[in-house]
Amino acid sequence: MRNLLKKNQIIIYVIALMLVTAGYLSYNTYYEEESIQTIAEENVNNTEKTNIGDATLVNSNDIVSENKTQENINANNTTVQNTIDTNSTSQNLLEQNNQSNENIETQETSAETSQDDYFVKSKLQRDTMYSQMLETYEKVLNSANSLETQKQTATQEITKINEIKNKIMICENLINTKGFENSVIFVNGESISVIIKAKEIQKEEIAQIQNIIEREMNVSIENIHISTK
Repeated sequence: MRNLLKKNQIIIYVIALMLVTAGYLSYNTYYEEESIQTIAEENVNNTEKTNIGDATLVNSNDIVSENKTQENINANNTTVQNTIDTNSTSQNLLEQNNQSNENIETQETSAETSQDDYFVKSKLQRDTMYSQMLETYEKVLNSANSLETQKQTATQEITKINEIKNKIMICENLINTKGFENSVIFVNGESISVIIKAKEIQKEEIAQIQNIIEREMNVSIENIHISTK
């Protein structure tokens, strides 16, 4: 009887021990699973945080890159605009320079034309004067009321005027052959005025003109006056 009771106690003890052991193992397994799950969740959270940080960093780099790209675009646009402005300024300066040159050329042309007009008008006025003098003397010759002496004087003056006109023409042509563009000669009695188209005239050229006037018009050198126009 005691042996049976003792055996039952041993069996109960063994069963109790097994229950305790099973409970312990179940607790450890649950704890390990919880630990593993917790660790896994933490890893996931860390990974998400890392990914979020990486994403934020990438976005920041993208923003910086976009800003630099925009700055480069703005810089390029500014450079292009500056180039356009520079080209425009250069074009304006070139146009102003061309306009200035055209104005200078126009002024020079105007001055040239004015000088040419002077010689043309001077010769025309001189020839008109001689024509009027000839007309006056011819009226004396053709007038029935003119005395014989008056007619003789008129004839002499007509001859003299024609000779002067011829000598002037010869002298002006000879002067032009010396390299001068134009010239005009005025005769006032014994005094001869010669105007040359030139900015300046050399002593040798003055001597050449004096020799022409002295020889063709039969006057002394001291009565010859030369000037430029």
